[in-house]
Amino acid sequence: MRILITGGTGFLGNNLVRALQNQGHEIVVSLRHSSNQAALDGLEHEPMLIDLNEASDVSMALDGVDVVIHSAAMIQLGWSKLEASRKINVDATAKIAEAARRRHIRMIHVSSVDALGAASESEPGDETKLDPPKPACSYVVSKRESESAVILEVSRGLDAVIVNPGFMVGPYDWKPSSGAMMLAIAKSPVPFAPAGGCCVADVRDVADGIISAIAHGQTGQRYILGGENMSYLDLWRIMAHVMERRGPRRKLPDWLATMVGKSGDLVGKLRQSETQLNSAATQMGQMFHYYNSDKAKRELGYRIGSVEDALRDAWDWFVTNGYVNS
Repeated sequence: MRILITGGTGFLGNNLVRALQNQGHEIVVSLRHSSNQAALDGLEHEPMLIDLNEASDVSMALDGVDVVIHSAAMIQLGWSKLEASRKINVDATAKIAEAARRRHIRMIHVSSVDALGAASESEPGDETKLDPPKPACSYVVSKRESESAVILEVSRGLDAVIVNPGFMVGPYDWKPSSGAMMLAIAKSPVPFAPAGGCCVADVRDVADGIISAIAHGQTGQRYILGGENMSYLDLWRIMAHVMERRGPRRKLPDWLATMVGKSGDLVGKLRQSETQLNSAATQMGQMFHYYNSDKAKRELGYRIGSVEDALRDAWDWFVTNGYVNS
């Protein structure tokens, strides 16, 4: 098959390119002029410079394509840049979905568990739980709206599947994204971990699940591509163990998380630029983002691997590629 991937230079995107290449597919990767293409070095693909917000560019990119996997997204865990997030996460998604519908092309929309309803430690969520929504930060709002844009086109005849990955870890994290946590812990001891938890998945398992959705996903359905539900404290301790560093000892109390978040908001206002440490991020960190992947296991043959193995592979990759000071 000839498959178009948006966001191919990202963490999930370049792992998708690798998995698809191993299966012998013809791969087209949409790129911006500013894209760092290092993640695609040595991978067989056709690069295509396009603007995903231009309908004519999107139409050109879909020419001769059998499937489009839309994984490009802006991740802004904060209260700012909502319109910028909407432009990338919603407007571009709507243009791709409309163009795919008109050309009768199957679309796999990569969403997030953050677009689903808030879960809890005792009651993991599933694809049917959409309310209550998580804190209305720019990422959550725009990813929920992006799903609505896809569902609208499905109602008009689009053949689309939505996948909702959990918190992904593993190798080839060029930017880095989730690996930033590992590198931060490696750099200096971290006394506290956020009090919440997340659904941790090997990025390579998620890539395989997305590829399976091409053939087996049901039109208009969501599939959670998650992994092991674990507290951030346990996750950060496993990271520290893999890196042979000292891990956090306790969870961040809610009162301290609130203070840190509000302080971050104040710093952002003074700098006129929101920092990564803000009240939206701390609120999300105190929540339990626990989900089950039973539907994906049943319908897509989705498999969940070892979190420790994925983290070990990630750390080995960081060391090999010079992200770690000796």
